[in-house]
Amino acid sequence: AVRARDPAAGRAGGAATAATGGAWRPRPTPPLRLPPQDHHPTAWWTEDGKRLGNYIGHNGAVSTCDVSRAWRGGRARREARPRAPRPPTRSPFPSVDTRLLLTGSADSSAKLWDVKTGACLHTWQYDAPCKAVAFALGDSMCATSTDPFLSTEPAIRIYRLNTDVPGAGQDSEPTVTLTGFKGRTNRVVFHDANKTLLSAGEDGCVRRWCVATGELLQEAKIHDGPISDLHLSPDGTHFATASLDTKAKLVDALNFEVLKTYPTGTNANAVALSPIFHHVLVGGGQEASQVTTTSARAGKFESRFFHRVFCDEVGTVRGHFGPINAVAFSPDGRAFATGGEDGYVRLHHFDSDYFKLGAKEQ
Repeated sequence: AVRARDPAAGRAGGAATAATGGAWRPRPTPPLRLPPQDHHPTAWWTEDGKRLGNYIGHNGAVSTCDVSRAWRGGRARREARPRAPRPPTRSPFPSVDTRLLLTGSADSSAKLWDVKTGACLHTWQYDAPCKAVAFALGDSMCATSTDPFLSTEPAIRIYRLNTDVPGAGQDSEPTVTLTGFKGRTNRVVFHDANKTLLSAGEDGCVRRWCVATGELLQEAKIHDGPISDLHLSPDGTHFATASLDTKAKLVDALNFEVLKTYPTGTNANAVALSPIFHHVLVGGGQEASQVTTTSARAGKFESRFFHRVFCDEVGTVRGHFGPINAVAFSPDGRAFATGGEDGYVRLHHFDSDYFKLGAKEQ
């Protein structure tokens, strides 16, 4: 999994691009090499690709992660606690307090980490692999999902978090457990000011749950195949899904109406929405078991950009030689990262041509 945590990721030194026929085609920057079957999440600096450190503790493949996103420097807080002026940064966006990391692993556990020190603050142990994790808005809660395994039914658990003193201890028992569905849940996302939780999985359905009671409020069949990813828009009005039925879709978050469909012609494993432009980023490709039988071009291992409204493909980025499993924009929209089955994470920084094209489309 790839999650962006640096609001100033789009600083100078980005990859060069070439404009052709109104489309842009960035050339990939040097990738980050990850050891195969590594059980340790890794943090990297997005500006220069240098490794910050590893988070050691899991004994199985880590398939999901999320970082806290509490905003620092709010007006009320500054008035209550005056501080000395800070030097201006190169990013116009507020800083994000990404001090906590949440991971889920095939070793049947979820862990809470201190991002800066790499210390494991708490471990939730299960009887089945953990596939999806998510922080709530404000980081007051978190959610984890476990797969069906032997006689264990799939479940989603919601926990209260002690974010004031994270290392002082966390609740081991969930406040509510969501059950009654079949198959693996691949993504969970808090919605509606943490009143509801959205889940998506291998049955192609998206569900809305009440966080307080665990009641199933809404369910809709969105895809004909398993949903591999779900990404909520910053304003919460819509979300994008990616599926193995070779389509990505834009869905109304209120009534689950499919608004747009983006055909990819191959498995869609990951999707992300640009925070500044009407662009949808989709990654995927041929299944890993068939990679050795075809060329990289035939496998369609590209990151593909679609216009969110018109569904036109506006650009592609090549570089991976295996299916792409994770994509993410930086919080300021000036960069994006992709992670592939080939063991590489690739960081891309947009240059002025991309922003000219995006401004023209707006």
